[in-house]
Amino acid sequence: MFFHLIRLARPYQWVKNLFLFLPVFFGGKILDLASLRNAAAGFICFSLVSSSIYCLNDIIDKEVDKKHPTKSKRPVAAGNISVPGAALFMLGLILAALLLLYMAHVHSFYETVFIIVCYLSINIAYSLKLKKIAILDVMIIAVGFVLRIFAGGSSTGIVLSKWIVMMVFLLTLVLALGKRKDDVLLFSRTGVKPRENTDCYSAPFVDMSIVFISSVTMVCYIMYTVSSEVMERMGTSSVYLTSVFVLAGMIRYLQIAVIDNLTGDPTKLLLRDGFIQICLLCWIASFLGMIYV
Repeated sequence: MFFHLIRLARPYQWVKNLFLFLPVFFGGKILDLASLRNAAAGFICFSLVSSSIYCLNDIIDKEVDKKHPTKSKRPVAAGNISVPGAALFMLGLILAALLLLYMAHVHSFYETVFIIVCYLSINIAYSLKLKKIAILDVMIIAVGFVLRIFAGGSSTGIVLSKWIVMMVFLLTLVLALGKRKDDVLLFSRTGVKPRENTDCYSAPFVDMSIVFISSVTMVCYIMYTVSSEVMERMGTSSVYLTSVFVLAGMIRYLQIAVIDNLTGDPTKLLLRDGFIQICLLCWIASFLGMIYV
């Protein structure tokens, strides 16, 4: 039973919640233990809450998942965990997250709780109805990541810049569209719709959208690197050089999405693609050098 509960929580998806550390990283507080502690508390809390949403999704999508080649192996769809058991586990995760946040004494407890409640509310609405509406569904996923960085800012007391909000939204919108591409391809192969709105998308439409939003993201990032505000805060005019790593990573993702048709789960893609990992590590290392050395 414990193994199935772990699978239901999908801890490998917690890597998404590392976005909570972005305000600390770019705010120059990565060496500040208090900020790190608060961000870590927010990370664990958000991880538990996001796992509770996966429980809800599996409960609602139980019958649909049974027809999916891989989702049919999920604990609820496979019958390893009952619907009442999954619902009880979901509530337990939410209560544990709120208790942890309270005990951690983060910078702004009530503001962080408000953000978490917004995240829960949006995702519950998404699971029940909004995921059936094409385009709105991927927008909501991107908003979820923006809420993550807002939680990182509120839990540590770091004010977010408009640039980080815009780029997180655009980047995660690209990744969400990549997941829809995977659904479209699966639908064309099997005739089974992974989602109710899968037939509202097509491979050419998703490809064009990914390329378009990737271009906007890249322009936004370059504008960020050459802005006087950023150069003054970083203490260098060389921030634009990091664009090389971002551009290389995005081109690699476009290759995977448009040419190889292997987008799938963005989290698994990040964990298995060496080229993107190298680009990400080089990007992080370059900012570490500029901010902390």
